[in-house]
Amino acid sequence: MKAEITTSGPCLIDGPLEAPASVLLAHGAGAPMDSPFMAAIAGGLAERGWRVVRFEFPYMARSRETGRQHGPDRMAVLQETFREQVRIERAANPERPLVIGGKSMGGRVASLLVDGLAARDGVRGCLCLGYPFHPPGKPLQLRTEHLAALQTPTLIVQGERDSFGKRQEVESYTLSSQVQLQWTPCGDHSFKPTRSSGLSEEQNLAAAVVFSHGFLGELL
Repeated sequence: MKAEITTSGPCLIDGPLEAPASVLLAHGAGAPMDSPFMAAIAGGLAERGWRVVRFEFPYMARSRETGRQHGPDRMAVLQETFREQVRIERAANPERPLVIGGKSMGGRVASLLVDGLAARDGVRGCLCLGYPFHPPGKPLQLRTEHLAALQTPTLIVQGERDSFGKRQEVESYTLSSQVQLQWTPCGDHSFKPTRSSGLSEEQNLAAAVVFSHGFLGELL
């Protein structure tokens, strides 16, 4: 892993320079770019030959600097930060295929932008890790309207018992034919399984990496 400073702040880069594609990943609402979840996904994809770039939204960067927790920025700020990171990556590697995505909120922001970025910046696809289909306990407050119209290949890796969208709920939603779903068995929002499942968190994270690796290979 290599840390770099960009015009929008620090980022973390994993994987070989000669990678066939870059994956730009944003964190979720409550944990930073170097959380164990983000590190496991980035490290696993890097081991399989992909270049993974992680970055932080402004509110998380402020939390890191001040040592005090800050709530997420407005959606307009989150989206513009993501666009800026795409511009930076495109300027640095104009010929390398680019996929965007992230954990939970980061994946949601990516999915809202991906069609526009695909048309303008050649982004190949979107990777959502634990998509927040609705707030926990509020299954009617869906965040799926744009997912029904997506035109860019998108993979959503979801825990079967995710409180932001359980398997039986998600499978009833109308989603674009461009959206693929993969499930981590008995996984929660961060893919942690129940103790009774006999599975470990490490196994489910490894499965998420395998799903993501397969999706990236299909895109190329």
